[in-house]
Amino acid sequence: MAVISTEIKPFSATAFKSGKFVDVTDADVKGKYAIFVFYPADFTFVCPTELEDLADLYGEFQALGAEIYAVSTDTHFSHKAWHDTSPAIGKIDYYMLGDQNHVLANNFDVLRPGVGLADRGTFVVDPQGVIQLVEITPEGVGRNAAELLRKVKALKYWQTHPGEVCPAKWEEGAKTLAPSLDLVGKI
Repeated sequence: MAVISTEIKPFSATAFKSGKFVDVTDADVKGKYAIFVFYPADFTFVCPTELEDLADLYGEFQALGAEIYAVSTDTHFSHKAWHDTSPAIGKIDYYMLGDQNHVLANNFDVLRPGVGLADRGTFVVDPQGVIQLVEITPEGVGRNAAELLRKVKALKYWQTHPGEVCPAKWEEGAKTLAPSLDLVGKI
């Protein structure tokens, strides 16, 4: 899996968003930070806790110029049915992409061979369409939207401040590092 620092591949999918079905392509996601959150399936157990967590912070992601795209191999019709019947999923106002043809799951290399479901993967794509952050977790381990938000802030800072890097646990406004020979072995 060598997708980090590569450009996203072409795709076309139908999403459920804000009570409507909308078409989304790779061209639509460029120009802003795009966060692809793959999950195994609708109507499951860990997935709604993660997606609700993202919904709770969606406004903060949008304030950073980031859009969220939740993706499973279910159809956009299934996403609507889940949205209409689950209080947790009913909070979602971001895109829920249907990937029943497995194009996205294959493009991001998260399709489980022989199973037809996506692994639990998170990909942050920069405005130029380049994958900058990748996180894959096992099916039984949920992700943390606040940590993802911190990582997006760090990525955005790093990309807009050449010569600076964000150390572990970096939070917005905290001190950064300027890599140099003077720092080698002293941190």
